[in-house]
Amino acid sequence: MSDLTPQVRRRRTFAIISHPDAGKTTLTEKLLLFSGAIQIAGSVKARKATRHATSDWMEIEKQRGISVASSVMQMEYRDCVINLLDTPGHQDFSEDTYRVLTAVDAALMVIDAANGVEPQTRRLLQVCRARNTPILTFVNKMDREVQEPLTLMDEIERELGMSVVPFTWPVGMGKQFHGVMDLREKQMRVFSPGEDRKGADDEILPGLDNPAYAERFGMQYENARGEIELVQEAAPSFDEAQFLAGHQTPMFFGSAVNNFGVREVLDALVDLAPPPSERAAIQRVVHPDEKKFTGVVFKIQANMDPAHRDRIAFVRVASGRFERGMNLKVVRSGKTLRPNTVVTFMSQKRELLDEAFAGDIIGIPNHGVLQLGDTITEGEALQYTGLPFFAPEMFRSVEVADPLKTKQLRAGLTQLGEEGAIQVFRPVAGSVLLLGAVGQLQFEVVAHRLEHEYGVKARVMPARYNVARWVTCDEADGGEKELKRFIDANDHRVALDAVDAACVLLEYAGELRAMQENWPKIKFHALREHAGLVFQKQLDG
Repeated sequence: MSDLTPQVRRRRTFAIISHPDAGKTTLTEKLLLFSGAIQIAGSVKARKATRHATSDWMEIEKQRGISVASSVMQMEYRDCVINLLDTPGHQDFSEDTYRVLTAVDAALMVIDAANGVEPQTRRLLQVCRARNTPILTFVNKMDREVQEPLTLMDEIERELGMSVVPFTWPVGMGKQFHGVMDLREKQMRVFSPGEDRKGADDEILPGLDNPAYAERFGMQYENARGEIELVQEAAPSFDEAQFLAGHQTPMFFGSAVNNFGVREVLDALVDLAPPPSERAAIQRVVHPDEKKFTGVVFKIQANMDPAHRDRIAFVRVASGRFERGMNLKVVRSGKTLRPNTVVTFMSQKRELLDEAFAGDIIGIPNHGVLQLGDTITEGEALQYTGLPFFAPEMFRSVEVADPLKTKQLRAGLTQLGEEGAIQVFRPVAGSVLLLGAVGQLQFEVVAHRLEHEYGVKARVMPARYNVARWVTCDEADGGEKELKRFIDANDHRVALDAVDAACVLLEYAGELRAMQENWPKIKFHALREHAGLVFQKQLDG
């Protein structure tokens, strides 16, 4: 056992995922409240919010009552260090969420009990399943008129392809919601509404068949008892191996806005979610309790502190111990870092940290030295992979309204492109910058941030492109020489992205098929994962 093992085993790093408006950001706040990390929870009250969620720090989030950027929060609970990542629910920002999911060891899925499994939930679950990420499920908003719990359970199993094991079960719903039965502890937690309760004074009644239940809760209890008997006979028992493989999900019911059912979820995260595990690099498998520090940049955020025009690189510590001021190497570029102002987070509030261990998320302020997907080590040439960059599906050209602000426009777009929230392309032939995105809302956010964070009013206009593919060429097929020949022949529709990777932009899918036939040696990529392979050649060469 390494002397780092006890610290690694204390870590729990998870993301909260859901469809928009399922209550994800509210649950995030309540988990912070129950852990003691914050004293008063804010609340998201649609667009006219006067108070906003702790995890929503960006100005546009406060105005619109939505999450458009991932937030990181660290807290301690029951001798565990919990790294909680709140993700955007809106599908237009799913790429940011996908990257966050590469940095966590578990996920907490929030489902709106009225709406059941929604499209964005399905998409995110596919990502989790592809990575075998363990998932806990919280069915929210039980204090409203919602679907029957058995219907929800069946839908989760059918839609998401995983077996469900109820850990709690609701007694009633809506105005007749009386609480939840804790099936493991064999007791009932009685519901009483109230946003500022912390659960310590909740009424707890012993047993699953206490005679007092029928008298107090009437028909709702009788229905719940019948459902519980059915579930206990039909549902599989909890299997830790199945859960850790992402094939089985424990299910909890509650009402996040009323702080109800939250403590059970927090306890389950500590008890069930796995500590950091080994991580595969191209060169070898890295164990979390190795002595040497390694980490991977999974997110970059510009202007978390607008007064300082800063850029924070979010780094998932993969192994070893980080110490402030230590010498680190950016493996891609070979540059050396000696970060002295590394921070830990409570949303936009930061604290300087002296040390961190595998599983922790640390923030390194930098000015363009670090890029998404970068591996940082104490010197070893390692490259972690798996950080996705998806080909954009929508394009816009962007021009500055005031020509004197052209420099600020380019600086702003460079920084926002480095974040990966939008993709910025510089045409090989031409001067008008192009923006690529998965959804329309990304363009609106970029225009808003350019104006409010960089003082630049930009005109975002339609572009003719609809298809993008990154291009590479293997050495066996002519390598850089053949790739240069392709770019020269197609310079009117080739652009470079934030890391100078060449991308061909086309109007129709048919053009892509023709191009693939005409250039058989060129490889066309819908994902920029091939960067890891190019990087490997650089190391070997």
